[in-house]
Amino acid sequence: MTNPAAAASELARVSFVLIPRFNMMTLTMLMEPMRIANYLAPQKLYEWDFRAAAAGPVQASNGLTVTCRSFDEDGLPAPDLVAVCGSWGTEHLDDPRLFRWLRKHARGQARMIAVELGIYAFARAGLLADHRITTHWSMMAGLAEAYPDLAVVEQLYTTDGPVMTCAGGTAGLDLMLNIVGRRNGDQLAAEIANQVMHHPRRPPEAMQRYATGGKHDDVHQDVRAAMTLLEARIEEPTPVPRVCREIGVSQRKLERLFRRDIGCTIVQYSKLLRLQYARVLLSSTRMSIREVSAACGFNSMSYFSQSFLTAFGKKPSEYRQAWPETDAAPSWPGTVYAFLRTHQRKKAKPE
Repeated sequence: MTNPAAAASELARVSFVLIPRFNMMTLTMLMEPMRIANYLAPQKLYEWDFRAAAAGPVQASNGLTVTCRSFDEDGLPAPDLVAVCGSWGTEHLDDPRLFRWLRKHARGQARMIAVELGIYAFARAGLLADHRITTHWSMMAGLAEAYPDLAVVEQLYTTDGPVMTCAGGTAGLDLMLNIVGRRNGDQLAAEIANQVMHHPRRPPEAMQRYATGGKHDDVHQDVRAAMTLLEARIEEPTPVPRVCREIGVSQRKLERLFRRDIGCTIVQYSKLLRLQYARVLLSSTRMSIREVSAACGFNSMSYFSQSFLTAFGKKPSEYRQAWPETDAAPSWPGTVYAFLRTHQRKKAKPE
C-alpha cells in the first residue's frame, strides 16, 4: 500500500455505496477511524461521501437513513477507496449499472472493500477471482454454495491486494485501523484505537466467533472441538459416540460439558446447527427444499419441515427471503438463546 511517509499529508477520498437495508453499525465502524484521524492529525487526511443507485435517502436495517448521491453522478471526485455496504437482501442484488461502475474503479487506482453481503456485488461484477474473501459467518454457507470456485475464509477481514473484504460489525473498525496504519503510520492507528478504547487491535485472520453459541469465551476445548467437527459435517451428521472417539473424550463428559457451556445437549445443538444452515441456503440460493433438506443431513422431508417450523416459526417454503419486504424489521430466531427459551417454556407448560 502507499508509503506512510508519502501519504501522511495526502487527502484520501472514500465513497460508501449503500445498498438498502445496509448495517448502520458496520458503516459507523468504518467511518469513525477516519473522523478521528482528521481530529488527531494536523491536517485533514480523509473525506468521504455516500452513494447509491439513485440520489436520495437510503434506509439502514435499523430504520435510520443516509442521504446519498447517485454513484455514477457526473462531476464527483474519483474515490481512492470504494466500500460497498450491503446486508439483508443483497445476495439477490442485480444491478448491472453498479457492476460496471465497480469494474471501472477497480481498473483504476481505487482500492475496493466488499462489506458483509456487499460481497455479492463484487462477485457479480467479477472482482473476486484469485482473492481470499470473507463475509459474515452466518451467511458464509450461502456464499460458498452460490460461488463454489471462490476462496471463502472465515476471518474478520481480508486485505488481499486491491480488493478487501470485511465480515461486518466491529470487524470494520479493525479493517479501517489497518488501512490508516498502512497509509498514515501505526502511531496514528494506535492513537485512534486509544480514543475509541479498542484493544487489542485484531489482525485480519482473527476469528469472527470465539464460541459458536457458547455462553462465554471460556468454552471447554472439547466442546470447541466437537463444534468444529459438527460444522464440518453438516451434510452427514456424525453420531455422538463417534464424535467422542475422534476428539478423545467420554460421551458422559462431553454431554456434561455441553450442558454446562452451551446449555443444551450435543444432539440438540447439532440439530439446531443444521437448521441454521438450512435457513441460510433457503434465503440465499435457489436450491429446492428437498435439496436443502438433504444438504443439511435430514433424511426425512416431513421431519425437516416440522423441525424447521418449530425452530423458526415458519415453514421452509416461507423462508425464501430472510427479511421479507412486508416485515418492518428483520427477525432471525433459531439461536441457542431462542432454542433454550422455547425449550424452557415447553417444560414449564402444564400437562
